[in-house]
Amino acid sequence: MTNYYDELETQDPRTRQQALIKAVAAQVAHAKAKAPAYGKILADVNPKAITSAEAIAQLPLTRKSALIELQQKSRPFGGLAAVQPPELTQVFASPGPIYEPGTKRHDNWRFARALYAAGFRLGELVHNCFSYHFVPAGAMLDSGAHALGCAVIPAGVGQTELQVQTIADLKPNGYVGTPSFLKIILEKADQMEADVSSLKKALVSGEALPPPLREGFKKRGIQVLQCYATADLGVIAYETDAMEGLVIDEGVYVEIVRPGTGEPVADGEVGEVVVTSLNPDYPLIRFATGDLSAILSGISPCGRTNRRIKGWMGRADQTAKVRGMFIHPEQVDRVIKRHQEIRKARLVVDWINESDQITLQYEAENTSPELDKAIADSIRDICKVRGETLRLPPDTLPNDGKVIDDIRKYD
Repeated sequence: MTNYYDELETQDPRTRQQALIKAVAAQVAHAKAKAPAYGKILADVNPKAITSAEAIAQLPLTRKSALIELQQKSRPFGGLAAVQPPELTQVFASPGPIYEPGTKRHDNWRFARALYAAGFRLGELVHNCFSYHFVPAGAMLDSGAHALGCAVIPAGVGQTELQVQTIADLKPNGYVGTPSFLKIILEKADQMEADVSSLKKALVSGEALPPPLREGFKKRGIQVLQCYATADLGVIAYETDAMEGLVIDEGVYVEIVRPGTGEPVADGEVGEVVVTSLNPDYPLIRFATGDLSAILSGISPCGRTNRRIKGWMGRADQTAKVRGMFIHPEQVDRVIKRHQEIRKARLVVDWINESDQITLQYEAENTSPELDKAIADSIRDICKVRGETLRLPPDTLPNDGKVIDDIRKYD
């Protein structure tokens, strides 16, 4: 049994870079021919001229924040997808709403490699607590687990007692989901005096994994590794047992650019993560994620030779990722407009008791328990996560243009 998923993980870095540049050039040609929006965006680009990293850096960006508008003009994928039925198998709806395609392609979102690095192997049983409701997260992990030859318990989120009972009965080898929900399951198992000790490993994503939380899992005998993925791109980078940064996946070309521009920054400098996907079904070219990270120097001690990123370091815009879901300023605006009593508001995102918490702080002349409940219901309906409310006196909130204020600290 090898420590690596395949030989790509240990290839010479120069060989990989040359292969990636050729793959990006081919993907640009494919996108121009098969994805209508890219036919326009890349109209003046000659794929044969893409022979270096510098040439790739000259290609136009496609911003995640622009997807909502693009998709409103051209349903369902804004003309960026290069797949049609019968290859198209699913249309997912992420908060925004933003629609993403699912296809028949083997391990479409490339999770098998990240799962393998986290210790999952052929024949094991995986407890999947990513959401199956509208968003692609559950299907993403299913496809990777199946590619490894693992069976999956499609648990989804919620129903904590049933989660515990199922784990105790079926004894899965590992967990996939958010780290906060794993903590909830383990605490519920303690209350129920249920044996969930079959869980020895986990691959988590969607939110931060602070050291104290990881250490708590380790004390329970669970090794928890994380990966960085998005609904649009699949896996971008994944953690290995070296736990020194996240190794970039072999199926993407990653750049770190100065926020607000397409200009790459020097290794080690924090910037926006820009990804070119090599998936021919959804050929996103220089896709600006809005996430911040930095390239780490050197090669991982685990022996994988691809470049590494430091991990998720915040947002380049006001979009926030909460419990695995993106919340966009446009959604907060829709919540506010539902309630005429609100004069001014902002959504505050905090990290409390090792979990993401959101609170809509709002100014209003008058309020009532009924209004607070109605606002909380709107947050759940529009943002797809539960949130609290906090009424403030008039002229309390600062005049700084913030719609979402992410104040999370993980120290």
